[in-house]
Amino acid sequence: MVLVVLVLGLALDLANAQFNLHIAVGKNYNMARISGVWHLVSMASDNMTYIEEKGDLRLFIRNIQFLNNSNLQFDFHIMIHGECVAVTVVCEKTKNSGEFSIAYEGENKVLLVETDYTMYAIFHMQNIKNGTRTQVLALYGRFMQIDETYQERFENICKLYGLGSQNIIDMTNKDFCYL
Repeated sequence: MVLVVLVLGLALDLANAQFNLHIAVGKNYNMARISGVWHLVSMASDNMTYIEEKGDLRLFIRNIQFLNNSNLQFDFHIMIHGECVAVTVVCEKTKNSGEFSIAYEGENKVLLVETDYTMYAIFHMQNIKNGTRTQVLALYGRFMQIDETYQERFENICKLYGLGSQNIIDMTNKDFCYL
């Protein structure tokens, strides 16, 4: 009987430890753990023309790499004149944890909002072009299909930035450079 209780206790401890592997991080990021392959799942913006088909900020990230100098490299594809073009950009580290800057289609701040490193990451980008401020949020998954709970987390974070369901686009199966 004692052995059964010990085994049951061990099983519960292991189950709890496995569940805790996917705890979301919202600050003090270990950016080296963000490195690797990612797939765009959803995007949201307060200016939909930027993320709709042919939009300047409709970027299908393939890989994110944390560099030795603490900058962040993004490899992505973008459609230009009907052709898929591979692009690599490097965002410079700012003084804030998880925040980077880059000049691309204006001045941009890129912020890692939340991640568990193993399944999903949510980024917020603020773009200022010709005096106009635009914000874009993006949900990335380590796999092309991720659990619906991550999409729900993304939608809740979008609400915090003033973006509703009308501002969100499901990007799965929309990357013509990859399909």
